[in-house]
This record gives sequence, structure tokens and C-alpha cells, in this order.
Amino acid sequence: MKKYLLYVSQLYSFSIAKPLNDFIIGNGDKAAWFIAKPEYKKYLHKNAKVLHTIWDVIEYNPCAVFVASNTVPDFFPGIKVQLFHGFNAQKRNSAIGHFRIRGFFDLYCTQGPSTTLPFLELEKKHGFFKVIETGWPKMDPLFSEKTEQENKRPIILFTSTFTPSLSAAYRIHDILSDLINKNTWDWRITLHPKMAPGIVAKYKKLQQKNCKFIETDNTIPLLKKADVMLSDTSSIISEFLLQEKPVVTFKNRRPGNHLINIQDQADIEKSIKKALEKPDDLMDSIKKYIDLIHPYKDGKSSERVVNASNIFIDNYYKKLKNKPLNLTRRLKMRLKYHYYRL
Repeated sequence: MKKYLLYVSQLYSFSIAKPLNDFIIGNGDKAAWFIAKPEYKKYLHKNAKVLHTIWDVIEYNPCAVFVASNTVPDFFPGIKVQLFHGFNAQKRNSAIGHFRIRGFFDLYCTQGPSTTLPFLELEKKHGFFKVIETGWPKMDPLFSEKTEQENKRPIILFTSTFTPSLSAAYRIHDILSDLINKNTWDWRITLHPKMAPGIVAKYKKLQQKNCKFIETDNTIPLLKKADVMLSDTSSIISEFLLQEKPVVTFKNRRPGNHLINIQDQADIEKSIKKALEKPDDLMDSIKKYIDLIHPYKDGKSSERVVNASNIFIDNYYKKLKNKPLNLTRRLKMRLKYHYYRL
């Protein structure tokens, strides 16, 4: 029986790690959680095994630590596996964004060819980690759970990233309010967990019979229920597109043919109408985009992640180049968790 650890430092990590936890338990192995922020523990199932201290983790001695954030304590036992906290939304230069190598991880479990190929190049360059394409565990419920019945009328899901310079939430509140009041469609609104509280408060006030504001650590039910998404440059766009559903974006940083991208908020209404029609050229572009970012539709990415980790342990553990010293980052981790052993 193998023991695995799920390391959570951000609220969004739960929806990525929970499918992995379910597969590990269902496979007859052991899974435990280490939650960096105590207030997040309420999001776990009451029967989940939680390790409360660094010493608990050391005693548990996992063979692998699964991480959906950028850093992890290097002093935890086991290989460190990067799962990613989102798709590559191209918000920033690749050197400081999705493809930044921080020196914490032994294995990168990539989502699809668009991330696998660049990471394989980085693997050759650095030599202290391996890359295996698995698909993304967060998407398993999207394909494995039963889809709800068809909506009585279209549901539009508005999402937005928290970065002010990229966020539609800072710019389209008033026109969104007008569209909601028209009562043509039903609306769901969910914003990034790091969104400024003042912006969140404004959008909560838009709630009425045909509009609900939803705060959740699991957006999959929202993605499955909605017909069209309205967003900006948020990585959740790619998650929605995997269902072959259209997305309207406002000033997307890197728009492609798979999006209906607009620069003027006055075009939002007609663009949503276009999206609901699902024109052939748009849908063809969406399918090609899916093949690049996440071609897996079997709901078995969690299984592939665990298998990839075991492959690494059996074939590469302690056989690669040493990781960089990372003295500053390691010191910060030790200060954070009050662990001072080398």
C-alpha cells in the first residue's frame, strides 16, 4: 500500500487535488492532506486524513507529494509532483509565467501538447526533473460525472481574473447589470478567489431572480451547467472550452480563433447571441484548440498522474541532476513552517 500526500496552499487547489484523492483511495492506497492555511480545512470531507504538523508529514513519509501551486516544502519526504493550478492563459511572459522553473519539483504532469512540448525542452535544459503528459486531474469530473438536463433558457457564466489590468470585472459591471435586467438569459457569476473584496461586493449586488453570485472551491458544476462563458484572460476559459462550448472574451491578451474576442463592451450582447448559435467555423477552431491543450476526455487523468509518479519513482528517483540550491526559497519555507533542519 503506497502513501501519497496532497499539499494545499490555495483554495483553488482543492478542486485539482480531490479527484486525485478519490482515485488513490479507490485504488486501495493511502492519501493524506497537508493544508497550509487552517481556515481551508472546512472544505475537506470529514473523513479525510489531515496531517496537522511538519512532524506528522515526516512520520507519514509519503512516496509522492502532489502540488497545485508554485512552491512546496523541499523538506517533505517523497518526490514533488507539479499538477499546475490552471491552463496556460498567457497572462505573462512564459519565463515568469506558466513555464517558470522554480527548482522545487521532480516531476511535471502536463495537461496536453501545448504544455508538454515546452516543458520537454526545459527538461533537456535543466536535467533535474522529468515531464510526463497526463492530462489535468481537475478535469476528471467534467467528463466522468453525469451532465445535468438541458437548460430551459440559456445560462451565461461570467468569470474574471483578479489582475486589474486584465480583469473584465473592473470594466463591464454597468453593462452587465443592464443585460441582467433585460432578463433575456439566466446568469451565473463567479470571480477569482483573489479578486479585490470591493469588486466582489459590487457583483454580489447584481443578484436577482435570473442572476446568482456563486463562491465555491469547485467550479466544475458551473462549467457543466452554463451554455456560454463571458470572461477576459482567465485560465478558466480553457476549462469551459473543453466541453466544446463557446466563450466571449473582453480584451483577451492572446485571442485566437477559438474565442469570440471583443474590444468594446457595447459588443457583449451581440457576441453572446453569436456564441449561442455555435457557428461552424468557431466550433471547428474550439475542437483544434482542445486537441492542443487537453485531448483527454476519459476522466482518467488522476490515474495517469499516479502512474506517472510511480514510473518516476521506479526509474528516475535519485538518478537525475541535483536540484538548484534555492537557498532563499528554502529559507522562506523553513521560516514559514518553523522547520530549521537542513
